[in-house]
Amino acid sequence: MLLLEVISGERLPRPDKGKMRFHKIANVNKALDFIASKGVKLVSIGAEEIVDGNLKMTLGMIWTIILRFAIQDISVEETSAKEGLLLWCQRKTAPYRNVNVQNFHTSWKDGLALCALIHRHRPDLIDYAKLRKDDPIGNLNTAFEVAEKYLDIPKMLDAEDIVNTPKPDEKAVMTYVSCFYHAFAGAEQAETAANRICKVLAVNQENEKLMEEYEKLASELLEWIRRTVPWLENRTGEPSMNTMQRKLEDFRDYRRLHKPPRVQEKCQLEINFNTLQTKLRLSHRPAFMPSEGKLVSDIANAWRGLEQAEKGYEDWLLSEIRRLERLQHLAEKFQQKASLHEAWTQGKEEMLSQRDYESASLQEVRALLRRHEAFESDLAAHQDRVEHVAALAQELNELDYHEAASVNSRCQAICDQWDNLGTLTQKRRDALERMEKLLETIDQLQLEFARRVAPFNNWLDGAVEDLQDVWLVHSVEETQSLVTAHEQFKATLPEADRERGAILGIQGEIQKICQTYGLRPSSANPYIALSPQDINTKWDTVRKLVPSRDQTLQEELTRQQVNERLRRQFAAQANAVGPWIQGKVEEVGRLAAGMAGSLEEQMAGLRQQEQNIINYKSNIDQLEGDHQLLQENLVFDNKHTVYSMEHIRVGWEQLLTSIARTINEVENQILTRDAKGLSQEQLNEFRASFNHFDRKRNGMMEPDDFRACLISMGYDLGEVEFARIMTMVDPNAAGVVTFQAFIDFMTRETAETDTAEQVVASFKILAGDKNYITPEELRQELPAEQAEYCIRRMAPYKGAGAPAGALDYVAFSSALYGESDL
Repeated sequence: MLLLEVISGERLPRPDKGKMRFHKIANVNKALDFIASKGVKLVSIGAEEIVDGNLKMTLGMIWTIILRFAIQDISVEETSAKEGLLLWCQRKTAPYRNVNVQNFHTSWKDGLALCALIHRHRPDLIDYAKLRKDDPIGNLNTAFEVAEKYLDIPKMLDAEDIVNTPKPDEKAVMTYVSCFYHAFAGAEQAETAANRICKVLAVNQENEKLMEEYEKLASELLEWIRRTVPWLENRTGEPSMNTMQRKLEDFRDYRRLHKPPRVQEKCQLEINFNTLQTKLRLSHRPAFMPSEGKLVSDIANAWRGLEQAEKGYEDWLLSEIRRLERLQHLAEKFQQKASLHEAWTQGKEEMLSQRDYESASLQEVRALLRRHEAFESDLAAHQDRVEHVAALAQELNELDYHEAASVNSRCQAICDQWDNLGTLTQKRRDALERMEKLLETIDQLQLEFARRVAPFNNWLDGAVEDLQDVWLVHSVEETQSLVTAHEQFKATLPEADRERGAILGIQGEIQKICQTYGLRPSSANPYIALSPQDINTKWDTVRKLVPSRDQTLQEELTRQQVNERLRRQFAAQANAVGPWIQGKVEEVGRLAAGMAGSLEEQMAGLRQQEQNIINYKSNIDQLEGDHQLLQENLVFDNKHTVYSMEHIRVGWEQLLTSIARTINEVENQILTRDAKGLSQEQLNEFRASFNHFDRKRNGMMEPDDFRACLISMGYDLGEVEFARIMTMVDPNAAGVVTFQAFIDFMTRETAETDTAEQVVASFKILAGDKNYITPEELRQELPAEQAEYCIRRMAPYKGAGAPAGALDYVAFSSALYGESDL
């Protein structure tokens, strides 16, 4: 009974006290009943034979006990106990020389098989290389001594009996070998458990590394955006065109050199995030939640803010350059108009202040009066010029001209002088009219000369002013309109020349009359300060300015023609690049929605598309060069194309992002297939089912379509079950099911994965069935790096009866799968 308790690990009924025969028979019967209760059939074995010392019956009963409790539980690949033990021995000794286990008698005579079993599991106990086949007794004794000393296996056999017996007892050898199986089975179980834990921890460590890389890359990108946005939002204007041109060049360098690497980093960040989430889903880990402010959506929002600031900064730059260009034009025009007016008003105040009429004759007074009337006519004609000067000054102030103070000062001086001229003119007229009552002689011819020469002089002044006027045009048509207007002006020159001849004829008539009647001709016309020489001088000036104006207009027309050629050159390239990009975006979308063939073939096709897109980059660069030439020539509009450089850049970035996301989706499908053991036919079936029910062809199924898809695949769905599935495939309640979510759901339904319960069971084996584990046990069973990883993250065990330093492996295993906090 004691033997049965030891070998079975169970308690038997209390034995009867006493040494009489019936006491012994009763105790033996209790033992035999226990053996029978374990399903062992005892044939011809009775309690009386055992008590009477029947050796054959006694040995048969002992062998039956050994076979049931020590050997029968051995099973390798669903074989019988004997076959399983033999198969185990063969596998463990297969790598060793001079060992060929075929049975449980002759294969063990040289002792090498036993030594091989010990060396396979404990190489530190036996130096197998020093054993010799011709020393069987030495080999057997070495195995017996080592097993008894280090493995707690008693010495059941005798080396000389085994060597000297042609066929050693099979049952004895089998019994002894089974002790090795039981001694080493626990170590193998621990090794399996340790391998499982290593695998789980390796996946967790790799995921944590990917999370750290994501956090680092996201932080760097957000910091760059944070530094860049204030620069783009700075709208401090500059007073000069050169400074604003330098700002525009700095912005071009940002677009050309600094932003493209950040665009690639942003795309890579999204790819890394999707890959990490796929790996977490495949390993049944909780989804990765980045730090606050570092979500993919946060980065996308920051990027949109950057692009908005960038667009606003570019619009402001171009608007500011146009403003400075107009300011420069207006300032030059103001200076020209002001100079002409100041030249005209020079001496007018002194002339109006003269009192020459007091000593003049009647003719002279009348001449003075008429001269004053001509001056008033001239003064009225200059009213528009003064108003124009004031309007230019006001516009310069409204546009925040940096030298507005000097402009305002000069304009105020002109206006004050103009008011003073009006006052002086009125005073002189009053004095002349008083004198006119006394003087009645009027020289009609001089008056006629004055009346006709004044408007002609104004016309000459206006012609000189127009011929010297500056302009601002932006197209060939505007320049051509100036050329046409100039040609029309030249057509009026013959008529003006006739008028000049008529005016000069009046002066000739005056001289003729004086000569005829012997009158003293006046040295100057009393009605106007202009002389025929003045008219001829101004006329010569007009004749000289006309060809100069011709040349300037032709030069401007040539410049605008060059700009028009640049516009057409850019439009031709943009009209080719724009539709190409749009077509490629649509083609990538079609590829993503209707992929056929194996995933590797799809990936190859997408990589080829990606290479084609990269090869097309030279056309984008060429278009950037054409765009830069346009901006350098201050050309900001183009009626020959609907595509701006901004549209091309946005389309190009969208194309790069679309192909990268599609490649990432196929990579995730390959990762899912390899991790879950899915075949290409299964993936193709999933893709075909998804595409069939993707009625809108946008890469997403609506809930009703998803329900129809599941029903077509054999799912029996109620409302509660379908609601549970929808929370799995659409956790954010977006109302759609993506292809990646559909693949994840189908792979969860068809594949086996590690669970928290399996990891807990593995740790329990390492801990020897305890509810806690010690750091020493982790370091003994796991590799050093992963053992330290567990020790750092496991919480202290809070149960009763645990030693100091005990760790809670149950909570740690649950946290690995998101069932609690790690």
